[in-house]
Amino acid sequence: MEFPSEENRSGYNGVAVLFHWLIALLMICGFYLGWVMSDIPGFTPAKLRYVSWHKWIGVTVFALALLRLLWRATRGAPPMPAAMPKWQRAAAHATHSLLYALMLAVPVTGYLFSSAAGVQVVYLGILPLPTITGPDQALKALLRTAHIALNYTLLVLFATHVLAALKHQFVERDGLLARMVPFLK
Repeated sequence: MEFPSEENRSGYNGVAVLFHWLIALLMICGFYLGWVMSDIPGFTPAKLRYVSWHKWIGVTVFALALLRLLWRATRGAPPMPAAMPKWQRAAAHATHSLLYALMLAVPVTGYLFSSAAGVQVVYLGILPLPTITGPDQALKALLRTAHIALNYTLLVLFATHVLAALKHQFVERDGLLARMVPFLK
């Protein structure tokens, strides 16, 4: 099977677009749930439900990010607009690389945080995932801090990514956003 060369594609294929928007939606929901559940004192039924959903979203984002990376590695990406300056290409590449790294690191730190807290992750309430570490209060505190810091780093990069895409759509008018939003073509 032959894949289109970068020169012959103007946008991402349907699978890449689906991965992009599904992961983006899940990350928004996961961040929102994390924020809301952190403000609920104690262990109420609502907080426990939100914590479970947050973990399920994290596991799902991790799995989808791995699949997305595999897809991207085998299919490549369409070329950037020819008129885009080199520094913008480099910034886009760095931002995308960091976004991919954070799509993996955020769920991993959350998963390890649960392990260090002595709480097994049971995906969708059905599939118990292995516990990586035993309960460890010091490690738990470190992983909680790392998880939160990485989440806020992801939020900043996510916002930067969105703002850059909007700049290209409405200021540069170079068609870059249409690569990931097919109805803009």
